[in-house]
Amino acid sequence: MDKITIVDIEHKAFKKVLTGYAAGEVDQFLDEIIETLEDHASSRSALEAEVADLKDRISHFKSMEESLRNTLLLAQRTADEVKASAHKEADLIKAEARMMAEKEIGTYRERSDEARREAQRTLESTEKAKSELHSFLMTHLALLERTVPAGASSPPGKALPAPEAPVAIPAPNNGSLPPLADLL
Repeated sequence: MDKITIVDIEHKAFKKVLTGYAAGEVDQFLDEIIETLEDHASSRSALEAEVADLKDRISHFKSMEESLRNTLLLAQRTADEVKASAHKEADLIKAEARMMAEKEIGTYRERSDEARREAQRTLESTEKAKSELHSFLMTHLALLERTVPAGASSPPGKALPAPEAPVAIPAPNNGSLPPLADLL
């Protein structure tokens, strides 16, 4: 048997009998049933429309949720990649800085070694000059002690030694004093 609809109730006709129910009351009751069923039907269709709307919204929100989940996963992956890239770049910068520092340290070591060698050469040159000057002065002191001062006469009976040939002192050619052997 099919379900009874509002239209079925509105068009339902009953047989008339002598001992039956009062037709007016039945019709009134049927009208109340129809009105109640119409209210329920309109409420039901409104609720069904609302349910359909809510289902659409739920579907929309589920798709948004999925989209947000994918976006979050993509953002996390991107953040991880950026972080890894930053670490790699930082490592490269550190390595480059380390190499540059080692290169500069090497340059400074070379300069330091060259300065030490130059200081050693200067010290040796100074010592050599001092030694040559000392020898030169000692030679002149010896020459001065051998010569007699002008105007002094030799003691009687002693003749003055013959003057030696003058000693030629060569001019220095490189800023250092000539060796002692050249002076004598």
